[in-house]
Amino acid sequence: MTELELPVSFTHEPPEGYSYQVREHKRNVLAIWLRHHYDYVYSDGGNVATIWGFYDTKKKQYHSPVNSKTIGLQVEISNTTPYTAMPLNLNGLQQLLYA
Repeated sequence: MTELELPVSFTHEPPEGYSYQVREHKRNVLAIWLRHHYDYVYSDGGNVATIWGFYDTKKKQYHSPVNSKTIGLQVEISNTTPYTAMPLNLNGLQQLLYA
């Protein structure tokens, strides 16, 4: 897989101990991965990463992941976190705390 650059509209900075990695998922879709720079026993020193989300380069839209291979719903970058593009399900009080 080819490693690419983050889209210009991607506003998040990686959390401490993490970095982003971009790969081509499909012809016009990028997969954005969040790489963990910690040592995990189960990975035998290999890279550990989780899917952050997807970016459609033609439509200029971000999408949440269903899993690492399946593109989910469209999301606004302002409604995502540095850890994931998955939308948060917050009740009324939680919305106040995260605002």
